[in-house]
Amino acid sequence: MVICLDPAAPYGGELPERSDITYFVTHPCHPPVVNDETDLDAKMDFFGAIKAKQNIVCALMQGPEEHYAAGEALAKAMYAPVTRAHRITVEQMALLEPGLAETFLGAVMFTMREAMDEVVKMGVPKDAVFDFFMGHINIDLALCFDQIPGGVFSDACYKAIQIGRPLIFREDWKKVLDPAHVKYQVEVMTQLPK
Repeated sequence: MVICLDPAAPYGGELPERSDITYFVTHPCHPPVVNDETDLDAKMDFFGAIKAKQNIVCALMQGPEEHYAAGEALAKAMYAPVTRAHRITVEQMALLEPGLAETFLGAVMFTMREAMDEVVKMGVPKDAVFDFFMGHINIDLALCFDQIPGGVFSDACYKAIQIGRPLIFREDWKKVLDPAHVKYQVEVMTQLPK
């Protein structure tokens, strides 16, 4: 069994054609922002596999069905402590990474950082900007992802979101998650430098 720790090479067709081995692909979800960690070392374990609980995704790309359980058990041991293992396909894993996590979320996060830096350039003290932004990221995540029962954004906030979205995002932004575009992303990522 060959364990691949990222879907890029398998999805990009970079693995050798070998019918005599099993290809198992897995990737950590990483510890979630919303969690129940109380130990400070676990709270600061951003990548996981040290103290913080995390979930993982797994795919049996090729090989006998009975090899899935062995691959998942190994993945759980590598990424421990693991709360849940989600079985998905390699194609679905590529939608998650690079599509959702790197291409989409990475671009959004870099843009958020640039916005924060712009406000600092306008004269607001950096510590105040950081504290205000991090706190609002926390509450916005909680509201957007239904972590506060019955919680909603204010009417004024909804109006501000409607002003901001067309200024920040192109109308066709969902193209970044289209399977054909994800295939393109993987091809770019797996190219060797010339």
